[in-house]
Amino acid sequence: MERCFETISPWLNDVLLKNSPQFEPIIDPLLNEVDYGSWSGKKLSALSRKKEWRTVQESPSRMYFPDGEGIAQMQSRAMSVVHELAKLPDSKTAVIVSHGDVIKSIVASALGTHLDEFQRIIIDPASVSVLDYSGIKPRVLLLNDTRAVVTDLLQAPKRSKNLLGGGAGK
Repeated sequence: MERCFETISPWLNDVLLKNSPQFEPIIDPLLNEVDYGSWSGKKLSALSRKKEWRTVQESPSRMYFPDGEGIAQMQSRAMSVVHELAKLPDSKTAVIVSHGDVIKSIVASALGTHLDEFQRIIIDPASVSVLDYSGIKPRVLLLNDTRAVVTDLLQAPKRSKNLLGGGAGK
């Protein structure tokens, strides 16, 4: 979580705290990266030679890291936070900062995609994804954007209805 806080800190200090003095960052351990157990700190080149690597890549929902947790467990705990945040009033926006696999699992859930397909989702470091939970089903408004200005996204008018076609309503 330290790396996540370092990533968001300049933005927090420069934008959110100045424009929204009531904003209060919360560090929630349920949004921690997967507990990779004895795999933690090992080089991917060495891990990719293990027989379990194929499970991580092809059916991650069945992967339990030795002395760690399962990827499905991680998704469950992360989604419990997302579901609580989705209950916020429409006037509130939540900003979640986490690690790649956690974000990929949240996006997969929002898309209604099985966790075994989450390796198809790319989340770059410090990228921005925007999910909208205001409707019957969640919508992905932005995915893995490394160019977006987050403050502009947060200040943009909310889309109050599902749009057809290209999404611009035109």
